Amino acid sequence: MFDKLIFRQLFDAASSTYTYLLGDVQSRQAVIIDPVFEQHLRDRALIEELGLVLAVALDTHCHADHVSGAWLMQQATGCRIGVSRRYDTLQGADLRLDHGDRVVFGNSCLEVRATPGHTDGCLTYVTADHAMAFTGDALLIRAAGRCDFQQGSAATLYHSITEQIFSLPDECLVFPAHDYNGRTMSSVREEKEYNPRIGGRANERDFVGFMENLQLPHPKQIAVAVPANLRSGSPEDGKVPSPADWGPVRQSYAGLLEIEPEWVAEHLGEVLVLDVRQSDELADRLGCIAGAQFIPLSELQQRLGEIAPERPIVPVCHSGMRSGQATVILRQAGFPRVANLRGGMLMWSQLGLPLVRAD
Repeated sequence: MFDKLIFRQLFDAASSTYTYLLGDVQSRQAVIIDPVFEQHLRDRALIEELGLVLAVALDTHCHADHVSGAWLMQQATGCRIGVSRRYDTLQGADLRLDHGDRVVFGNSCLEVRATPGHTDGCLTYVTADHAMAFTGDALLIRAAGRCDFQQGSAATLYHSITEQIFSLPDECLVFPAHDYNGRTMSSVREEKEYNPRIGGRANERDFVGFMENLQLPHPKQIAVAVPANLRSGSPEDGKVPSPADWGPVRQSYAGLLEIEPEWVAEHLGEVLVLDVRQSDELADRLGCIAGAQFIPLSELQQRLGEIAPERPIVPVCHSGMRSGQATVILRQAGFPRVANLRGGMLMWSQLGLPLVRAD
């Protein structure tokens, strides 16, 4: 399975949402399933670091507990947005999917199975070899999605699960949109046997009776999430949020804020370059950046008072590793406008950007 597919399972702790990234090994085209708005920078960084080209951002359904990151992904990558065609009032999606459709990315594809019941537009995405099923909120691990809003129907969900998911091979792995207990995946066989809502020998009456007596409170984010997701996750003002207002700052998959050397070279008068190398490194062949302030990383915590906060701060070191830690220290100390110089002096030199020698 994984000789043809790149696969990553990602997690949003605030909503207990799983996001899935699948990439075709040969073509490097990819799809992302159920992206979360607040995790966009993380997910985008991972796509770029893995060398993937995003073809489609897919939602399994119109979520009520978080805002989709599909629109942000489209703005960032130009990908398509795929969702069930049953959401006729949903805006922004340009790939309307129905039962039996296929989502193609390079030499790989996902089979679309309509699994309504949690909402009327729930979809399950299944890999072509039927080895993996991304079930959204239809089938969860030892549970099933609630059916008490958004045209939900327990009877409909019973048939969706038993006919469209439980008909897959027993060894097919089940990856849901949520889990609240730290479980990451299950299998069709396990859920057929052990799911307390629909497994074992439960019939439709058993399942409907169980689901109609859950008495759950509505999701905390429903008033915000549903209207936003009917716009594919687009904010009302249509503006893309940025991690910084002073420059084109990016976030790495490790969570580090970074900025490109070329931009810094063009804006040296507007930023404070903070060189955190040891003093004996400043005279090496890599040289220094004009106007940089020098404070070794080992002394940074004790010398924070020497740093003027008026300008954005760009830490730099040999390769960007130590300055990455300097970025963390500065932000934790209350400096809000900080971003690591990506690639450090090595990349600065490789790009042929201006250098000076330390005195």
